Amino acid sequence: MKKIIIGATTTTAAVVAAGTFGAVSASASAPAAETRAAVTADASDRNLQQSTHLTVEAATKAAQATLRAAEKENQRVTVAVVDRNGNTIVTLRGDGAGPQSYESAERKAFTAVSWNAPTSELVKRLEQAPNLKDIPGTLFLGGGVPVTAGGAPIAGIGVAGAPSGALDEKFAQVGVAAVTR
Repeated sequence: MKKIIIGATTTTAAVVAAGTFGAVSASASAPAAETRAAVTADASDRNLQQSTHLTVEAATKAAQATLRAAEKENQRVTVAVVDRNGNTIVTLRGDGAGPQSYESAERKAFTAVSWNAPTSELVKRLEQAPNLKDIPGTLFLGGGVPVTAGGAPIAGIGVAGAPSGALDEKFAQVGVAAVTR
């Protein structure tokens, strides 16, 4: 008869055999050298892709520059910066910005980075493909712009709350300039 005992805080399983067979122990963890070799081998794998992302510091710098540009023109807006995957890095809601502006800014940023185009340009595409607006999380109104590196989108900046999408986009472009100069 064999009995397997697994310790709650260790990765070692002890197998104890009855009679004269004694005890056998096996470790489930690989030695550190083998782990490092596996990571090195995986890093050169052609299935991996390296991408560029804005840091929280850069995203905050872009958002603050955008918000300042809007405030200089007495506009009450919200600005959102999302990463390449559409995940929000930072959102700043300016003093007096409307409650709808928060979600709208995030959705504009998501839309811009998803298609690597300003949302004002994407609005024009709705004429040929009106069902684009049905994609969850998107908002096809002016005010979202992509941030690119080497021609590829790495982030999106969305602004909402000004009286027009053109103004929202103008402020978002200030944010792009703050991190791409």
